[in-house]
Amino acid sequence: MNIKPRYIEIGGIQIEIVRKPIRHLRLGVFPPTGRVRVSAPLHVNDAAVRSMVVSRLNWIRRHQARFVGQPQPLACEMVTGEAHYYQGQRYPLQVIETQAPPKVVLNGNATLELYARPGADAARRAVILDGWYRQQLKTLLPDLIARWQPVIGVDVAAWGVRKMKTRWGSCNTRTRRIWLNLALARKPLQCLEYVVVHEMVHLLEPNHNARFKQLMDSFLPRWRLLRAELNRAPQRE
Repeated sequence: MNIKPRYIEIGGIQIEIVRKPIRHLRLGVFPPTGRVRVSAPLHVNDAAVRSMVVSRLNWIRRHQARFVGQPQPLACEMVTGEAHYYQGQRYPLQVIETQAPPKVVLNGNATLELYARPGADAARRAVILDGWYRQQLKTLLPDLIARWQPVIGVDVAAWGVRKMKTRWGSCNTRTRRIWLNLALARKPLQCLEYVVVHEMVHLLEPNHNARFKQLMDSFLPRWRLLRAELNRAPQRE
């Protein structure tokens, strides 16, 4: 069921309300602009949504303040010399035209070499780089998940990688499937691990409540520091 989002203003802040077949209200503040969205169950009325938002206004403003003054992601031209990130490290891109199949090669700590056919435009080159990022995550994730399953005491039935606009990861507690954001390939490895643990803990506690935070504290005591590192100024998309 797709219901068109509604917008209300509370305390000078525009709030997007999206109604979904869920059981609990969910509030989020998203980079890079501090956009606020409430996911609301179908049966919850606007008064209840408004009451919840009013009670969380200070929390919303604190999170919005984290994004103020952060540099915005730059549009990719996908040309030689342009900076891109892998596992938190900055690499200059080197575009090499070739008649061979496209690929990306990490040349030590020097450059990201992107091999593309002559005439490939920026969009096509971006697809090649995204494909490489996806493969790197698919290589890293099985070991991370296998390492944490016995620690947390859960079984991940399936996982996948996809582009996400507002989340680093998601978890379907019914199917025990987790999704990870493709952009995590650009972030430090410890940030990827934090998101994996975060989503796996949702298999024990679906909500971001006190119990969830206690579980995170027990499994990954540094999770708040890692979350802050993950949400620092956006890197090139």
